[in-house]
Amino acid sequence: MITPAFELTQDPDFLTIIIKVPYARASEFDVYFEGENFKFYAKPYFLRLILPGRIVEDGREKASYDTDKGIRTFTIRLPKEVPGQYFEGLDMLTSLLAPKKSRSAKPLVEEMAASAELSEEEDEEFDWEIEQTPYQESAESTLPLQYCYGFGNLRSGVFQRLQDELSDVIDIKDPDQTPVDERRRKRLAAEAAKFDPDHYLADFFEDEAIQHVLKYKPWWVDAHKKMTALQGESHQEHDTHTFVVFSEEEKAQLRKFTNKSYLLDKRSRHCVYLGLIDILLAYCYEICVNEGDKNVESSWNIRKLSATLCWLEFSSIHDVLVSFGRRVLCYPLHRHFGLVTRAFEDTVMILQLGKAAVLKCLLDIHKIFMENDPAYILNDLFITDYCIWIQKTKSKKLAALSESLQKTALAKSDIGFELEELEAAAVLVQEEESMLKAAGTVSKQQLPSSESETSDAEESSSTSSSETEGSDSDERKSSTSEDEKINSLQGTLQGERTAPLIDCNGLRQGTNTSTFEVSDEKPTVSLQSTSVPGKLIEELEKQMHTAIRLSEQPEGLATASCILQEQEENSVSEPDRFSKDTTGKGNFLEVSSKTNPLLFLCSTNEDED
Repeated sequence: MITPAFELTQDPDFLTIIIKVPYARASEFDVYFEGENFKFYAKPYFLRLILPGRIVEDGREKASYDTDKGIRTFTIRLPKEVPGQYFEGLDMLTSLLAPKKSRSAKPLVEEMAASAELSEEEDEEFDWEIEQTPYQESAESTLPLQYCYGFGNLRSGVFQRLQDELSDVIDIKDPDQTPVDERRRKRLAAEAAKFDPDHYLADFFEDEAIQHVLKYKPWWVDAHKKMTALQGESHQEHDTHTFVVFSEEEKAQLRKFTNKSYLLDKRSRHCVYLGLIDILLAYCYEICVNEGDKNVESSWNIRKLSATLCWLEFSSIHDVLVSFGRRVLCYPLHRHFGLVTRAFEDTVMILQLGKAAVLKCLLDIHKIFMENDPAYILNDLFITDYCIWIQKTKSKKLAALSESLQKTALAKSDIGFELEELEAAAVLVQEEESMLKAAGTVSKQQLPSSESETSDAEESSSTSSSETEGSDSDERKSSTSEDEKINSLQGTLQGERTAPLIDCNGLRQGTNTSTFEVSDEKPTVSLQSTSVPGKLIEELEKQMHTAIRLSEQPEGLATASCILQEQEENSVSEPDRFSKDTTGKGNFLEVSSKTNPLLFLCSTNEDED
């Protein structure tokens, strides 16, 4: 038999059931309803529902058949036994489908009793921050241990048969032989090894793309605003489900699920709720960064960011948030703490919208994993069971979970990667770089002013050179008179052969003379310190670059005298040669081939002595 497509709506007095049967005959169908039971048969379709409220047959019931839209549709209106009663969970199609097995069988009777006991426990206040201790197996057992995982820790031994797909789905290598506390240690070590400070700081400072995706608003944001706006109205909780609309594809998927019950103790239920938060956080991150679109990385993002799916590990609410924050900063492309905060806020919104919003998200995750080859295993382990279980969960439990989650705070210091220290150090480096850039800009601005000063210096040097040329012309005029004086002194110096001299050791020497000749065939002049005018001495002191040839007498007595030989025919060009020497093109020092020691010209006072 085929389960037809169906949906349920209600008003204060009637329940309406719409059934689509494209291949049925209108003349051959049967309808039966009583209390909470509803049955419909039209070959080859069969539908049996367990309703959330009681209906009654009192003559107001009505059925119609429509073929106008190309699809044969039966619409059946049934009166409520209690007018005005609200039937909760009419969009939870899987939970409405009756179980396939008979309720009278012994195992199901036990399940009903256990379910009643568990429902009483669910009415109690639940401590979401309960401290958990890993389960310790008895040491007396000789059988190899197999640890549980999956939805409510109800599965084991699955990955022993799926070793090829194991590495592509989860990070833990041997989940069947790894206890929960060891899974946690290995997860923390893997996250610490994967964390990249450079990647984190790059996304921290260059966050244009991240700020762009943070502006995206998924469907639950508008639904939450509508719900918040109607908080003051009396029937707000009854109309909450109207903010979440399921597509036809989602309804078809709900009809494919098998309705079943789960025997969960208090500890297992706690793990289920925490796993739900972890999975929703990863899903909200995926929707945000891809702005609602799906791609080949969607499946990887969800299962990689969820420690529940990737490491099969459960913990407290705060530990779930810390685990999710660490994994966001270690694995995906965008590693920014703002994305952690955004996913946290979105998860709170989804839980506040109720189980319809949670179911819609789980159906989307189920579809993403179904389209990815290795990830389908996670549907069998977690998502399918979550889709069935959430339809029977009480709304007040989700409301309490959202309140507890909202009160939980997550700071960067909780992540454990020293994020605040990294950011502070990076800011200091950035400030130093900006200061260096500013200093470079100032130096570049000072370059034009230095160039202008150089040009000013060149202008002043050209001015001084012109002044020097003027002084040279004055010197030419006075050179003739000075040359006459020097010539007159030459004979006097040549005649005074016995003038005492000082050698290198500071001793007076004999009467022989040494001659200083100006190189480059410059005219020589004889000097006597007692008779040379002061002006001429000052002029000679300026010519420090003039090379001197030191010569000695063959007798071995080192005597020195300064002889300036002036040629009258070159008296006019001599100042020009001096000006050339002042420009820096000085003559070189020529040393004679004789081995006599070098002597220096004595001072004026010594000559007088």
